[in-house]
Amino acid sequence: MAQVVVEAKMDSLRILIGEQTDITLGVTCDANQKPQLPKYSIDLNQGRVGMLVPGVEVVNTSTPDTTFLNGGKRMQITKQYTVTSFDSALYYIPPFEVMVDTIVYTSNALALQVYSIQCDTTHLDKFFPIQGIEKQPFVWEDWRQTTYSSLFILLLGMLLALAWWWLKHGNPVIPLMRHKPKLPPHQVAMEQIARIKEERSWAKEESKDYYTQLTETLRTYIQERYGFRAMDMTSGEIIERLTQENDAEALAELTDLFQTADLVKFAKMRTAINENDAHLLTAVNYIKQTKRDVEPEENAEPRYTAEQRKTIGVRIALIVCMVGIGIGILTLLVFMILRLIDLLA
Repeated sequence: MAQVVVEAKMDSLRILIGEQTDITLGVTCDANQKPQLPKYSIDLNQGRVGMLVPGVEVVNTSTPDTTFLNGGKRMQITKQYTVTSFDSALYYIPPFEVMVDTIVYTSNALALQVYSIQCDTTHLDKFFPIQGIEKQPFVWEDWRQTTYSSLFILLLGMLLALAWWWLKHGNPVIPLMRHKPKLPPHQVAMEQIARIKEERSWAKEESKDYYTQLTETLRTYIQERYGFRAMDMTSGEIIERLTQENDAEALAELTDLFQTADLVKFAKMRTAINENDAHLLTAVNYIKQTKRDVEPEENAEPRYTAEQRKTIGVRIALIVCMVGIGIGILTLLVFMILRLIDLLA
């Protein structure tokens, strides 16, 4: 078995009262051996320190550091002990005891000189009494940003309060109710056909647009009149569905109208002006034959005056401004709090 070596070294042999120095304790032994280094119970929070010798305190210990030597056959363990003293004297530090397996080995002894600062007590006039806490002078540059921010927050708060008061106590926007009669389906269809007739799209060789408007008018009328979804059905499906409501004679000319419209819209067939007039008349006759007289219903629709529309715009703008002002106030408050913490720290 190789020799066990225990060695202690001190960083500084002389320290002032209250200063600290480190003692490094090293143990070199075989890798299969188990050394036990001295331990000290230390808890600075409770004022408990280890005592190396009377007058020399151990205030901290490090974690042992292990280094392997000779290809892992040997190892060296080092540990540091931080010591201090508050009495000036020359202290003898006896050897440290380290147990390796069951055998106790000792290190070399150390000496620590603790000395105090020499004071010339013959000239007391050179000593000054303890001074109080110095008050820092007021510097405007340090508080300028905080002061301006406070004034700006106050101004924004006043604007926010004024906008809130206007929104709450200002003239409410109440729309005028305009009663618009709801016309029966046949009247709506006849008005639409009259408009198509006035435009005379078919006279400008725009038959596709003409037949599109005419069939859309008829589809809307049929849907409102008979209650099935004519707008989503093909021409053939509409005619087949109408056979349950109308006789074959009433549907003959309407069938021809839808067939011609399909050819114009999808096959690009060209039609004569007199043929277009005849189909317009067919639509009018069909509506007159199948119409159902009902009393017009009235629908109440809101209507705003020009002044009310302007007021609505002002209200929306005020709400947007209030949101922006609120965000600005919060941002400035955060800045002021951080600034005050920095100034008062």
